[in-house]
Amino acid sequence: QVQLVDSGGGSVQAGGSLRLSCAPSGNTGSRYCLSWFRQTPGQERERVASIFTGNNNIYYDASVKGRFTISFDKAKNMLSLQMNNLKPEDTAMYYCAIGNGCYNDPKMVAVWGQGTQVTVSS
Repeated sequence: QVQLVDSGGGSVQAGGSLRLSCAPSGNTGSRYCLSWFRQTPGQERERVASIFTGNNNIYYDASVKGRFTISFDKAKNMLSLQMNNLKPEDTAMYYCAIGNGCYNDPKMVAVWGQGTQVTVSS
């Protein structure tokens, strides 16, 4: 059974940085997609960034491109999301996710982390 534990959220001022981490455990297989989604109250979860371990393909939502960097350290089995130049509109609960493929649709996610709150003040 795969489990995800995400961490690293917090409160920062606009322009600041945060780094989120996620540690997958269990039988993940050798090729899978690791993603970060975010959600605000009343809204559906939206995909922020993904990395596919099979070919290291990376995806970023247009709203975070150039500011966020997703990475996966295979040796440490750790997924990270470095978030720079944060904006108030980045405020959300961020969730680590794993699935067989990388999709925008949150219904395609197999397992979710518990979530970590990111709050950016202006």
